[in-house]
Amino acid sequence: MEKLVYLCWKRPELPIEAFREHWLGHTADAVLASGARGLTINVADLGERIAGCPLVLGAGASWSACVSLWLDSLDLRAPVEAKLAADCERVTAYLVTESVPQRWAARDWPDRTRSPGATLVTAFPKPERLSDEQFYGHWHGSHTPLSFEIHPFRQYIRNAVARPLTAAAPPYRGIVEERVAELEDALDMRRFFRGSTANIQKGMADVDSFLDRDQIAATLMSEYIIS
Repeated sequence: MEKLVYLCWKRPELPIEAFREHWLGHTADAVLASGARGLTINVADLGERIAGCPLVLGAGASWSACVSLWLDSLDLRAPVEAKLAADCERVTAYLVTESVPQRWAARDWPDRTRSPGATLVTAFPKPERLSDEQFYGHWHGSHTPLSFEIHPFRQYIRNAVARPLTAAAPPYRGIVEERVAELEDALDMRRFFRGSTANIQKGMADVDSFLDRDQIAATLMSEYIIS
C-alpha cells in the first residue's frame, strides 16, 4: 500500500460549495471505485471566517482541497487522478510516508460529515542549508513534540514526501495535517499558543531553525473522512 496526497485548485467558475458537494458525493465515489482506500478530503470552504488569519500562508491561500488516499500501488493512480482533475484547474500529487504521532482519541461522527474543528494543512520544502538528516531530525525529533506542548492539537498527521508525482509540483518535503477541536483555536493566536507569549516566541524560533518561513504554504480547511 502507498499513500498519495493531492493539492488541488478548483476551476475558478465553480463555487467552493458546489465543488465540495460534488466531491463528497460523485467524485469520492468515483475515486473509491478506481481503487482508492482510506480517502479523506480537506476542503478550503471556510471563506471569510479565516480572512486575515496569520496561519494562511503563501500558496496555501489558493488551495481548494487537499486529498489523502491509499492505493495498492502508485502505478494505479491514473484513473484516480482523472477523477480529481475533472473539476480542477490544477492538481499536484505527492508520494508520501505517513506518521501519526497524535490521533483523535475518540472519533464519534460518521463518514462524509464535517469533522469537528478545522485542519491546518501545511506544506514546506527542505531548506538548502540543511541535510536530510538535519531536516528530518529536527522536524520529527524537536518540532513535533514541541507542537504538542505549545498548540492545542487534537490530531497530527505527518506526511514526509518521498517524491512529487506530477510535473511542476512544488518541491515540498513535508505535508502536515494538524487538527484543532474548534476553529477558534486556530483563529485566536493566544488560544493557538495556549495563552503564552513565550510559546509564540519558542514556536517561531523553532520553525526558523529548520524551515524558511517565506516558503511555507498553509491554510485552514474542513475535513471530511470518506472511508
